[in-house]
Amino acid sequence: MSPVPTTTAPTTEPTDTRTNLTAAELAQILFASRLQASGHPSSEQVRAAIGERLDACGGDCGTCAAYVAQEAGDHPESYAARMRWALGAVGLAFPAYATAA
Repeated sequence: MSPVPTTTAPTTEPTDTRTNLTAAELAQILFASRLQASGHPSSEQVRAAIGERLDACGGDCGTCAAYVAQEAGDHPESYAARMRWALGAVGLAFPAYATAA
């Protein structure tokens, strides 16, 4: 089961008890996903992508953080725009985090 609800529950906060993710961590996980801003993903798609990516990383946020750092170094011209999108998408998908992002 994904640590972040996908489409089954109407909740807007991560509910898995094995981890307590911050808005920044959720944004890093989303950043590392295949989801693209140009696709104008729904909140449900954002939550699903975060859950899938975190599962693919074995629940280790550090793996996604390392990927984000690598992308920032390799592609600084596109890093900032993608991270702004990821933070905004997390704020929309998880309204409780909107001010934290």
